[in-house]
Amino acid sequence: MTTIQIPSLETIRESARTFINNMGDNTIFAFYGKMGSGKTTFIKALCEELGVEDVVTSPTFAIVNEYRSATTAELIYHFDFYRIKKLEEVYDMGYEDYFYSGSLCLIEWPELIEELLPEDAVKVFIEEQPDGKREVRIEN
Repeated sequence: MTTIQIPSLETIRESARTFINNMGDNTIFAFYGKMGSGKTTFIKALCEELGVEDVVTSPTFAIVNEYRSATTAELIYHFDFYRIKKLEEVYDMGYEDYFYSGSLCLIEWPELIEELLPEDAVKVFIEEQPDGKREVRIEN
């Protein structure tokens, strides 16, 4: 288990770099955390550090946003399953094509599709601390 501290928004990109340095060969990252814990903000910082030049926003209504790193040309998929009502919606969107593509998949609200997550998905927990700082716990 690895723990990364995010003391403030001003240091989030540094924390994102630390996260990236600990990713290894993993491609599926499931981000758990309460509403407002900072999942989308941290994923935005990750994408920026990975060379995404597009505006990174939560795919709350689209379910998935696709980005491309300007530095490596690699695809990055950002999922938000918050609005999923039934697993059939995830099957219909062809989730396997994304999850098993070898591309980086960053997933918000994975608890709503838990049984569809690949076995090798890395669980990332983001928690707000009493002082407002964030703690990122990586369990693989």
